[in-house]
Amino acid sequence: MTVNREIRPASLDRRAEPPLTATRPAAETPEAPARPARARRQARLRAARRRRRRGSPLTRRILTLNILAIMIPIAGLLYLDDYRNNLVDSRLSALRTQAELFAGALGTIGVSTGSLGDEHLVPETVRHTVRRLVDVSKVRARLFDAEGRLLADSFKMTGSAGNIEIEVLAPKTQQNLVGNLVTDIYEWVVNKLPGGRSLPIYREPADQEAADYPEAQRALVGETVTMVRSDGEGGMVLSVAVPVQRYRQVLGALMVSTDGREIEDSVRGVRLAILRVFGIALAITIVLSLYFAGTIARPIHRLAEAAERVRRGQGRKTTIPDFTHRHDEIGDLSGALRDMTQTLLERMDAIERFAADVAHEIKNPLTSLRSAVETVARIEDPAQQRKLMAIILDDVQRLNRLISDISDASRLDAELSRAETEPVDLGRMLAMLAEMHRATADGDAPRIELDLAHHQSLEVIGIESRLVQVMRNLIANAISFSPPGGRIRIGAARRGQIIRIVVEDQGPGIPPDKLEAIFERFYSERPRAEKFGSHSGLGLSISKQIVETHGGRILAENLLDDSGEIAGARFVIELPSPGPVR
Repeated sequence: MTVNREIRPASLDRRAEPPLTATRPAAETPEAPARPARARRQARLRAARRRRRRGSPLTRRILTLNILAIMIPIAGLLYLDDYRNNLVDSRLSALRTQAELFAGALGTIGVSTGSLGDEHLVPETVRHTVRRLVDVSKVRARLFDAEGRLLADSFKMTGSAGNIEIEVLAPKTQQNLVGNLVTDIYEWVVNKLPGGRSLPIYREPADQEAADYPEAQRALVGETVTMVRSDGEGGMVLSVAVPVQRYRQVLGALMVSTDGREIEDSVRGVRLAILRVFGIALAITIVLSLYFAGTIARPIHRLAEAAERVRRGQGRKTTIPDFTHRHDEIGDLSGALRDMTQTLLERMDAIERFAADVAHEIKNPLTSLRSAVETVARIEDPAQQRKLMAIILDDVQRLNRLISDISDASRLDAELSRAETEPVDLGRMLAMLAEMHRATADGDAPRIELDLAHHQSLEVIGIESRLVQVMRNLIANAISFSPPGGRIRIGAARRGQIIRIVVEDQGPGIPPDKLEAIFERFYSERPRAEKFGSHSGLGLSISKQIVETHGGRILAENLLDDSGEIAGARFVIELPSPGPVR
């Protein structure tokens, strides 16, 4: 009973091909690209060590972006130009109300009528009245007569010893080192902010007149004017000038002024409150950013280290960290790396097994070849020499065929990964293969019967040349095991989204315990009448690999007659098809 069912095309006879050689041009030796690759790996390792010493760049980027995200609105809030303007307008409105009230009082009680009916302000009366009026409001009031001379100044007192000037001092505050530091930082930040409107500088001459103040000049002609100036030290001086009238006659001008200390204190208080909130938000942002960066950077760093250990050849001792419980992109990356590492280990094991199988299969014909060569040198009988030379030729052909099949099997993975897939009509392909068999078959060769579901779509997405290779292999196997004049049935039909292809013969079948083994590499059991060594035992293994690469499966089973005896073999291929069911 023969088991392995595979065939190689006739073109595998390599007698005309040049002998295989193991030499390699000097330019293609692996040592040439090894040095740059090793240098790149060492540079990558050095860069990774530097990153570990300096901290994670990803953490720094996350911190920078999050801090910038809260600093931008905070900087806008610290500007507070509209808030300051509203405070200035409110303060000017209050000053104007006070000035109008003071001017009304002065026009009532501080006016004297002359002998000719002319009216003028009484200096002593208005000085006393001005001081009494501003005692409560704590503002500065200056009164000018109709000619622009200064009559009264609430910051100056006149007595027998001369004039006494009063200066309002800022309230005394106690600050420690931390408070001074906070104040300095605040002043530095405020000075960096873009300034508001440009203000004229407030100047106060020793002998004041109405001409020194534009608002006082305009008040002498009956206008009420407000003015905001800079004190030259970052503060403001607010003033309002109103006319002092009696029966619509302008007798003088009253200018009420105050500094912007209250406004600056209010703005400073708001800014400090904002900065306190910013400090708390900054601390929370840094803590959360470090936590967030840690949940990203640390797992990625651990995955990178594990991948590097796998690359250095420590894969069998390395376990890729499992973060799939996170249910996020890092979990997906962890799962993908674990699957990739497992696939790599399986591929390494497969390569080792493949190398061992190749060494074992090549050793047999080499041993036979060596024995024949040693024997042919010792005998002189021409007939015996011809027999030994025939054995040597068979062994050489067997080696050639075996090496060709091994080369095809070793290139298969790379070719399948590079090849472009396209729609393949399996019905047309099977009809073409059957027609080729009919055109080249001998008189007693088995006949092929097609049983195709023409009313269904038999189209799959795949690599046509490789699918043709699978079908030619199965058909050739069926031909080699079928009796002369036998029948080979090839059927194809759709079952849902699966296309099922069946190849049946009338041969001796397959031993039930070998239904899986026939797909193993180098497993070969051929019919007794077939010449030994004509097959390498890789055909069905390659076919299985091609079918599984297309997302399908291949299996073998026996056909049974009515009495339960084996009446042939059947190979079934199932391939996924996205096409519509017709």
